[in-house]
Amino acid sequence: LWVLSDEAYFEIVYDGDATSIVSLPGMKERTVILYTFSKKFAMTGWRVGGSIGPREIIKRIAKLNVNAESCTTHFIQNAMVEALNGDQTGSQKILEKLKVRRDATVKGLNAIDGIDIVAPRTTFYLFPNVTKVMERKGLHKIEDLQNGALTNANVSFCTREHFGRAQADESDYYIRLAYSGISVEDINEGLIKLKDFFESQ
Repeated sequence: LWVLSDEAYFEIVYDGDATSIVSLPGMKERTVILYTFSKKFAMTGWRVGGSIGPREIIKRIAKLNVNAESCTTHFIQNAMVEALNGDQTGSQKILEKLKVRRDATVKGLNAIDGIDIVAPRTTFYLFPNVTKVMERKGLHKIEDLQNGALTNANVSFCTREHFGRAQADESDYYIRLAYSGISVEDINEGLIKLKDFFESQ
């Protein structure tokens, strides 16, 4: 049995240390890690990443990949090398900014009646349960909450439905908010508007 481990957010950790599955006994030999430069190094538009694993399987992945994606320009390849081997001060500053944004978003969400969320240790997304908000507003479709927030609060978010089919026993409603590319001021303003809309009848 092989493990394909998506470690896109491995180094976006606010509290404590991340643990990779390859650190567990017997896993290094049968794990392929997927890595991206878009998170830690904020190189989202560059569309570059890599895979790490046993040499033989990486050779096979490279043979497949060259037919689907190839010819990454030299300046992007040079930037990737510099990102990995160069001064990490920039990525550390990104992480510090993300932590401030995370804390502001968690505080703003927890100020909304019916929402109680714990600060995530990693990533730059929050996935609050909005079931009580839906009940208070008498809504039965999450799209109605989503459209209402956009129309009345000027706030846009993804819903649970964007992330795969719900489980058979799943009945709660969730939304996803991102705080990666937005200022703390805009976060606070947006969450005040969202609070007003969510708490209205």
